[in-house]
Amino acid sequence: MRGLIAITALFVAVLGKETFEGHQVLRIVAKDETQLALIKNLEDMVQFELDVWRGVTDVSTPVDIRVPFHSLQSVKIHLESQDIEYSIMIEDLQVMLDEEQQEMESAARIAEPRNTDSFDFSRYHTISEIYSFQDMLVAENPNMVSKIVIGQSYEGRPLNVLKFSTGGSNRPAIWIDTGIHSREWVTQASGTWFAKKIVTDYGRDPAITAILNKMDIFLEMVTNPDGYYFTHNNNRMWRKTRKPNSGSSCVGVDPNRNWDAAFGAPGASNNPCSETYHGPRAHSESEVKSIVDFVKSHGNLKAFVSIHSYSQMLLYPYGYTETPCKDQAELHSLAKKAITDLASLYGTSYRYGSIINTIYQASGNTIDWTYDQGIKYSYTFELRDTGRYGFILPANQIIPTATETWLALMAIMDHTAKNTY
Repeated sequence: MRGLIAITALFVAVLGKETFEGHQVLRIVAKDETQLALIKNLEDMVQFELDVWRGVTDVSTPVDIRVPFHSLQSVKIHLESQDIEYSIMIEDLQVMLDEEQQEMESAARIAEPRNTDSFDFSRYHTISEIYSFQDMLVAENPNMVSKIVIGQSYEGRPLNVLKFSTGGSNRPAIWIDTGIHSREWVTQASGTWFAKKIVTDYGRDPAITAILNKMDIFLEMVTNPDGYYFTHNNNRMWRKTRKPNSGSSCVGVDPNRNWDAAFGAPGASNNPCSETYHGPRAHSESEVKSIVDFVKSHGNLKAFVSIHSYSQMLLYPYGYTETPCKDQAELHSLAKKAITDLASLYGTSYRYGSIINTIYQASGNTIDWTYDQGIKYSYTFELRDTGRYGFILPANQIIPTATETWLALMAIMDHTAKNTY
């Protein structure tokens, strides 16, 4: 058996795909603020090569960390020596990844869809399949859907945005993006489902019809295409962009810390090897700069929704300061309605509030920048789940996740349309 594992590891290494054999995801729970600080210190211990899936927030919220096999014993001893409780959330990450890969390969044997009606929304897709889906949707709905290329990724991939419009020029608009963190696959999958939902429901559902008769919707499904390609072909756990960092062997920037909103302040890292590395300067990543340029040139965006996973949260500004944003009361009330609508379908429970008070301090994030640009209805979703699967959410949860999230999105879009003059 060991020989087989070694051969498999060698085969994968030759193909250039990173394996996570024996890696565990630990769920760590602090008893008090002292233990919380010790866990935060653990996150920064580079010798363990930890991957923080869900970081330190408060005593009542667990911390999820992927621990490589070679660090497991040391990390567990360290936690036990500090009397910090932990449990094993994922016993062997590679087992889950193998199951995910087998499922994708089985689904890929089915004939390629000839139209968006035969596109399988219940499985995860490669970037080329998503690009193909976008082109089919545009071809099928030429009077409503167009594709705009707002820029190129570092590796030269197009940054495609679908525009849903029923006519008119420079109308007020809503922006939605998914997949800015590449390993959060349920977000890109939800984005494709949202696109089909918009064209299917227009003219049938009074709410989305009223919105699109007044406003345009822009949807960027694969906001970090280089990273997304890399998660399929090299490292399933990749989060950042893929641009090399000068003076470091570590690649990539966290595109959700790269915005010019308290850039480089606490809540982001100046270490290029960190998963929250903010980059050399604000908007250094073309994936971010392209959105910045689009937002400024459009000038009439009224809502901006950036969709992540996981943790089941709906967040509004700010992440860089505890000072409440001036529209906090309205944003809080709307968030409550949105998550209530979301929960009405399957009972999925969401927390909501400002970023800094609900999840953690995060400087240089997307919606702090968009809000400071005057886009009042700026929100970030953290989709399913709360940690059982984390970033490896089974494909059978894609459609339930997208369906319930749509209800929350509709609450935000409907409110935006009704309060846009």
